This record gives sequence, structure tokens and C-alpha cells, in this order.
Amino acid sequence: MNTEQIKLLGDELYQALCQRQQVKPLTSRFGDITIEDSYHISLQLLQRRLDAGERIIGKKIGLTSKAVQNMLKVDQPDFGYLTDKMAFSQGQEMPISQQLIQPKAEGEIAFILKKDLLGPGITAADVLAATDCVIPCFEVVDSRIDNWQIKIQDTVADNASCGLFVLGDKAVDPRKVDLSTCGMVVEKNGSVISTGAGAAALGSPVNCVVWLANKLGEFGIPLKAGEVILSGSLVPLEPVQAGDYMSVSIGGIGSASVRFV
Repeated sequence: MNTEQIKLLGDELYQALCQRQQVKPLTSRFGDITIEDSYHISLQLLQRRLDAGERIIGKKIGLTSKAVQNMLKVDQPDFGYLTDKMAFSQGQEMPISQQLIQPKAEGEIAFILKKDLLGPGITAADVLAATDCVIPCFEVVDSRIDNWQIKIQDTVADNASCGLFVLGDKAVDPRKVDLSTCGMVVEKNGSVISTGAGAAALGSPVNCVVWLANKLGEFGIPLKAGEVILSGSLVPLEPVQAGDYMSVSIGGIGSASVRFV
């Protein structure tokens, strides 16, 4: 794709974000679009958000489970950027009816970094040494693509289908919990709807952060001290709407909850 097409599509996705409108899949309109094209589109979308006053506070990793990868016929995760406008704290109501289009919630483990990480060559030991704490969280993904009809190029261009997220209020040293075997239980409106374990995300959430640090390192982009890194879902996506209440509990780490309005 040429530079003009990339800019136009990034601008189109930004307008869809602002106006809560869906657009036709990019892959249905541009048969030759590549994943690299899509990352350039996502950077244009991000730049529009930054120009509007938002600030980057971290990154998210998507497509970490084999089930989702198989569904989209891909063999790799993807990533997007988190901004301050996306972040909510434990106890805050999340206004999905005002800000999102077709939201789905997923339980995750968030990493808060205390040191920069710049690949290539980052290992799991490097990630643990650079992590200040891990926190239970909900990521509420959203898609500006019509009816979630996405291929990997569509979701990459759409900032990895980022929506909003909420962090729990308890932080734990990642060296004091087994992030591969820790169990997750997700409840919606008082009923258990899914369970999972750390191994669901590339064998361990740590491996997801390793992948991200090394992938970004190819472009000279670091993970920075203080950033929030959402490491990928350990459970299936769950559609949500105003009035729903969800909680997630992770063994050895703690819990997070969110009420949607």
C-alpha cells in the first residue's frame, strides 16, 4: 500500500473510533494489504489519538491463545498501544455504552515495568527482572470493523482491537507466583462463565511479554519503565453491555472487577 492509502485508512479508523461507527473490513477492500501495512495504519490511528491529547501509557498483546490464532489462521500474536484515555481504576464504572461499539471483556494479567526492555535477545529472566509487579485486569476489546469480521490485518490496523481496561487494586511480585499454573476464574453477573490458567497464553504470560519486547526491538522500540503491558487473555472473550458486572480472580495474585454502564 502507498503512504496516502495508509494515512486515509488510519484516519478512517480514527473517525470510526470517535463516532462509534463500524467500517467494512480492510481486507475485503484491499486484497493485497499486508501485516506490515496494517501496523503502519495503526500508527496513523495512534498519531491521531496523540494529536488529540492522549498519552501512551503502555502496550497490549493480542492473539496469544492457539484457539484464537487458529480461528484467524495466523501463527503469531499482535500488539497495540494503550493510552491514558483507555485506563480505568478498580471501582470506577466503565462507560462502554458511550465509548465502545461491540465490546467483549477478557481476563488478563497486567505487567508493570520498572526497567526498560529493548530486544532482540530478551529472555523470560529479563522480563521478570524488569517487572515491578503483576496485577489482575480486565481488557475490554472493541472492533471498529463491521461485526468483528476480522482477519489479522484488520485487527492489527485497528490497534489490535483495543478498547478500555481496568486494573485491580492489588499488585504482586511476579517472582512470588507461578505465572504458568496460576488459575483464573471469571464471573459475570454472579455466575462463573469461564476458567483458565497462565499457560493458555503462549505457555506463560511472561512469554507474551518476551515476544513483544523482541518484536518491538526489531523496530528499535523499547518497552519502557512505568508502562502497563497487558499480556493476553487467559479465557474466552465475553460480550458485555451496560448493566453487566464482571469480576476476575487469579490464584496467588488477586482480583479485579468492573461494572459496565
